[in-house]
Amino acid sequence: MFSQKGFGHFRSFSSFFFFIIAVLCITLSSLSNGGGLNAVPPSPIKSVNLGGWLVTEGWIKPSLFDGIPNKDFLDGTGLQLKSVTTNKYLCAESGGGTTIVANRIFPSGWETFKLWRIDEASFNFRVFNKQFVGINVNGTGASVVAVANSPGITETFQIVRNPNNTSLVRIRASNGLFLQAKSEVLVTADHPGGTGWRNDDPSVFVVSISGQLKGEFQVTNGYGPQRAPQVMRDHWKTFIVEEDFRWMSANGLNGVRIPVGWWIASDPTPPPPYVGGSLQALDSAFSWAQKYGLKVIINLHAAPGSQNGFEHSASRDGSLEWGSTNSNIQQTVAVIEFLAARYARSPNLYAVELINEPLAPGVSLDSLKSYYSAGYAAVRRHSSTAFVIMSNRLSSDPTELLPLATRLSGSVIDVHYYNLFSGVFVGMSVQQNINFVYTNRTADLNKITTTNGPLIFVGEWVAEWLVIGASKEDYQRFAKAQQEVYGRATFGWAYWTLKNVQNHWSLQWMINNGYIKL
Repeated sequence: MFSQKGFGHFRSFSSFFFFIIAVLCITLSSLSNGGGLNAVPPSPIKSVNLGGWLVTEGWIKPSLFDGIPNKDFLDGTGLQLKSVTTNKYLCAESGGGTTIVANRIFPSGWETFKLWRIDEASFNFRVFNKQFVGINVNGTGASVVAVANSPGITETFQIVRNPNNTSLVRIRASNGLFLQAKSEVLVTADHPGGTGWRNDDPSVFVVSISGQLKGEFQVTNGYGPQRAPQVMRDHWKTFIVEEDFRWMSANGLNGVRIPVGWWIASDPTPPPPYVGGSLQALDSAFSWAQKYGLKVIINLHAAPGSQNGFEHSASRDGSLEWGSTNSNIQQTVAVIEFLAARYARSPNLYAVELINEPLAPGVSLDSLKSYYSAGYAAVRRHSSTAFVIMSNRLSSDPTELLPLATRLSGSVIDVHYYNLFSGVFVGMSVQQNINFVYTNRTADLNKITTTNGPLIFVGEWVAEWLVIGASKEDYQRFAKAQQEVYGRATFGWAYWTLKNVQNHWSLQWMINNGYIKL
């Protein structure tokens, strides 16, 4: 039936059949144990993050917030309110679910009220257990409680500041009357106001700010629906431009990691307060990357509900709510599907990072692995060549993703290394920091770099530290040490970030001024 010429050295159909079966088994085994794309590691990428561009971080470009009215009171700002009459702080008793009292000597979590901004003068107050402060109007008055799980009219307040001393405030409730501390255990909304700002006035409170967020939610909701669209589009058009891509290519970089927010999939009409236009900016980035030969890593930096509670994940008030329901996980998978489908045909799509810095234990390992499996499948439906990056959870075992990622061809594990944000680095000398990179970071990379396992990506690092008074030469040595060590990562590295008002965080400034050489 089959000629000898047709099969070459195969002597029978049965031997050819078993050969094909063997090849299929080897191929399937390779795909299931991290082979395929991982079988031949690419040349490690040297890239930079475009932080603060399509996902706002106020510390990167503070001037972006300058035009917001009443900009001290943005979403997520923590207020602590001390009654001038009791000389004690307002507190959500038990952290929420019951009354508001005015009897705490020192402020902490239960004494902190996080703002949800409605406009420049109107707000909701969210308490520790995530209920909202409101008033309970009955025949005996209007008691102040924190029982509502979502805000309504009775949970809406106005903050009135003393024009001569902005640390003094009154809080007007929805009934038109002001909150007052009648006693340490009785706070009501029934003071008429209009009595000046005397120290014996129970409606006067001293306000202090315990913390602020300056992310995408804060900037867009702060400017409001009329001004935010133009402000953000101006920012996107000017902060990162084509010349930056030419500069990157000319200075030894071969890639960019671009943080995006989940709302980009709803462009041009994302849900409020977000505004349209970031997708067009991302399209431009792909066009410029192709022109200058740069690889693009799309990084989902902000997931619905926030995966870490930080401003860079577009958290509204510091809460971590991603992964708490299947719906926001499914919504996140849909965002990845959208991005993969849109850019799969681009020759410059190098990788899709499924989520940035989920925080343990707020994000459970089981929910994260479930999402990573679904997100990986979403990318593979559109691209067989793009790498799929899985970010390690913060504050967790760095090896916990290895079993999952090893089974998935073309997978990458992202780790972030900073000599910051930990007491370990307090008081370290220049040489101790450099030794830490050579010794500890090398050990960290070795721990997660396995045979036939996923590739490893140092997705964020920076030549900044807690050393005070370091010289230019000190910074050069520190940067060189990190380049040497992180250059051994099998997938490569990305500096955080290209531009920043703080010079050492700006790779552009560091290279232009001779601190870093590639």
